Amino acid sequence: MKHYAASPTQFFLLGWLVVAALTLVTSPRAIAADEPALLDIERKVSHGYATNDGVRIHFARLGEGPLMVMIHGFPDCWLTWRAQMEVLAKTHEVIAIDQRGYNLSDRPKGVENYDMKLLVSDVAAVIRARGREKAIVVGHDWGGIVAWSFAMARPEMTEKLIILNLPHPRGLNRELVNNPEQRKNSAYARRFQQEGAHTNLTAEALTFWIKDATAKPRYVEAFRRSDFEAMLNYYKRNYPREPYTEDTSPVVPVKCPVLMFHGLKDKALGHAALNGNWQYVEKDLTLVTVPEADHWVQQDAADLVTRTMVSWLDR
Repeated sequence: MKHYAASPTQFFLLGWLVVAALTLVTSPRAIAADEPALLDIERKVSHGYATNDGVRIHFARLGEGPLMVMIHGFPDCWLTWRAQMEVLAKTHEVIAIDQRGYNLSDRPKGVENYDMKLLVSDVAAVIRARGREKAIVVGHDWGGIVAWSFAMARPEMTEKLIILNLPHPRGLNRELVNNPEQRKNSAYARRFQQEGAHTNLTAEALTFWIKDATAKPRYVEAFRRSDFEAMLNYYKRNYPREPYTEDTSPVVPVKCPVLMFHGLKDKALGHAALNGNWQYVEKDLTLVTVPEADHWVQQDAADLVTRTMVSWLDR
């Protein structure tokens, strides 16, 4: 999650789960003739929708086996997982979603429609739409906080948890309260909370972080289909506002094994927030730091991330 102009980004805050009715629609999307050429992964996946209280959540699907649900952050879409999907689909049914507000998912109006409990319930809707009771949940950036929140709110639906560049929310909260450098690096989030901030965003500018020249045009198309105001509603509804205060609420432990990746060149999410994350997890926590990776570690170190996921899942 990075600032659209050139400063990296980040986010956070707990939410609780509201499980809603769901339905499944399976229909591949037609590609307009003037759209950029499809990526290889787009030619391989099938597409579907889960409905959560009237909001349709799009997902791309590949493979068979235990269910894995992958959740992107800001600014991004399901394509962020393309390298991991190719490999993990050999042993798993991999579902990469577009979060509400993004790409092919619905874009409901109103900041209240981006409350964390609704973002979490979207994941539950996808799992149930696939006829499953639980899944391995994977999240990056805003998808990471949704994944953490899902695991805490619905442990019975969370088989394992994989988090990329999003320390446990209590670690982030601690740094916002006590670390001036983290408060400085989080200034973008306060700007995003301002009225009309979305008018400064463009689809082209939001692709600043994408290094793959073949993927960038596909992202431009995805962002043109997205709702910029919805993107920033994640910050307006869920990101803490100043003055930051200590979280003194009871700890809700994550009950499943956790694998974490963190690109150490991430300027928005300081690595100090990783300290003590183990105390919020009841089972084993594996932390992999990647010195040369930035915020999008799943792309900056795609091979390392994928190989580590496979090894960890095979234990």
